[in-house]
Amino acid sequence: MERHIIIRHKQEELTANIHYPSSITKKEGRSTERVPLVVICHGFVGNRIGADRLFVKTARDLVEDGYMVVRFDYIGCGESTGDYGQEGLESMIDQTRTVLDYTLACADVDPTRVTLIGHSLGGAVAILTAGRDRRVKNLVLWASVGYPFNDIVKITSREVYDTAVKTGSSDYLGYELSPNFFESLAPFQPFQQASNFNGNVLVIHGTSDDSIPVDYAFLFQKIFWMRSEGRCDKEIIFQADHTFSSGSHREILLQRTKNWLNEQEKNQQEWHNWTI
Repeated sequence: MERHIIIRHKQEELTANIHYPSSITKKEGRSTERVPLVVICHGFVGNRIGADRLFVKTARDLVEDGYMVVRFDYIGCGESTGDYGQEGLESMIDQTRTVLDYTLACADVDPTRVTLIGHSLGGAVAILTAGRDRRVKNLVLWASVGYPFNDIVKITSREVYDTAVKTGSSDYLGYELSPNFFESLAPFQPFQQASNFNGNVLVIHGTSDDSIPVDYAFLFQKIFWMRSEGRCDKEIIFQADHTFSSGSHREILLQRTKNWLNEQEKNQQEWHNWTI
């Protein structure tokens, strides 16, 4: 079952969809009352549908394995209110936490089994959110941004950034980006701040990603492995592009993600049984 909802964030409205797992798909050994939660964080000027319906497909696949999934539009994206180019990265972190507040208030969500899936800039937002919010237990990073300012300026082109600085705004694919938007990206360094998160991480990247270098996946894994707690697994998909648009690449992406999440569920259940 899927439900369309509106989540209030300050003066704005975040449009979202909640995907509920049916009771018959819950796996043996899992709680019959509470289910694990997955929240999907979309990328730069993206939306909750995703390129080629990536996030819709992801949500519908995961509910079959017993997860509740929430996908939402950041302010100014998709059907949410507000102006995207006026918001900054700090606001995206706050919006993600607002979505967590809303979804964790649901009676059927297990607060000890919360995962953020972040794609591209959404990967950076997921890392930064998880580093602040201990409710997040797992991270799945798809082609994650590593240097928000440099990476986004590379995507938009330097000319778009320079125009915003000189004139007060710049058009990019119909989004009016302000200097404040670009400036908000500079203080955040996901590679440096990744160590603030002590949960488990899955990093997935394609070798043919022209937007975000595949080298980032190796660096993220190294940094996450240097922590005193938590593990990090990595999957490199040969010839996959930034949005995993090929059918075969997308199948690998979703299958690896599901298998990894199910592994976390199994390990948690085994640990629970051992402790009691």
